[in-house]
Amino acid sequence: MGISSSEHVDVPAYLARLGLGHEPPSLDALFRLHQAHVERVPYEDLEVQLGRVTSLDPAVSFGRIVAGRGGYCYHLNGAFSALLKALGYRVTRHPGGAHTAQETAGIHLNHLALTVTGLPEAPEAGWLVDVGLGDGIHEPLPLSEGEYKQGPLVFRMRTSEITPGGWRFDHDPQGSFVGMDFAPETAVMQDFAEKHVELSTSESSGFVRTLVLQRRDAESLDSLRALTLTRLPGGKTVLESPAEWWTAIEDVFGVRRGLFTDEERDRLWRQAVAQHERHLAGAEGSAALPSA
Repeated sequence: MGISSSEHVDVPAYLARLGLGHEPPSLDALFRLHQAHVERVPYEDLEVQLGRVTSLDPAVSFGRIVAGRGGYCYHLNGAFSALLKALGYRVTRHPGGAHTAQETAGIHLNHLALTVTGLPEAPEAGWLVDVGLGDGIHEPLPLSEGEYKQGPLVFRMRTSEITPGGWRFDHDPQGSFVGMDFAPETAVMQDFAEKHVELSTSESSGFVRTLVLQRRDAESLDSLRALTLTRLPGGKTVLESPAEWWTAIEDVFGVRRGLFTDEERDRLWRQAVAQHERHLAGAEGSAALPSA
């Protein structure tokens, strides 16, 4: 399944972070796990903004999540898949590729996708389980062609046109990217190592160019890009002071400012200001979100 037997997670601590109790595998339980994860654990690139290349080890990602932080797809789906396996789910990691309107579809390894099969209610059915899409799904999607509405967004699942036997997730036009394809093959975390370094260090990487935090709930999504806080449905607010900015990061995304040193907090704020000013000057082009 692409999951090492050495990837141990502290299940009670992880479930406590999600605000859930332990229960045996079932479709309803899987939905509760997924919903709680995207609501409570933010998609964020703050470590990249601080110039740090993080570990792909799901145990390390688990530690950061339990401490009150998040990450992007490699961290979030990596740790979540380890939790699901520990709970008894049949979960598989897949090589994937997300893209914006300016990019071409492909299995670029800029996304780690997850599927779950073998649930007691429907042993033959499969589900896309993805807590690392940022403004993506709030709950699992069946591996079945069709359109699925979740809150203000409508998604589509269909067979992939670029990877035989794979699947295609079409994002809502209001989303931050166009879609994601994933291959049927099993992936291991090391498959993403080279791309992870690129996304964490390259000047062309969206994670390097723009500070971002995102979270989902059943009826809405929140996104912070540099200084601009967006709620859908709703509107946009530019956060004009460090106090206002950090309050939003704490209250909306659940990341406490006390997890960072004074120097780190100041650096993150100054970078967000510079990114906002570049965006206003038109230097960021389409300002598409990073893909991972």
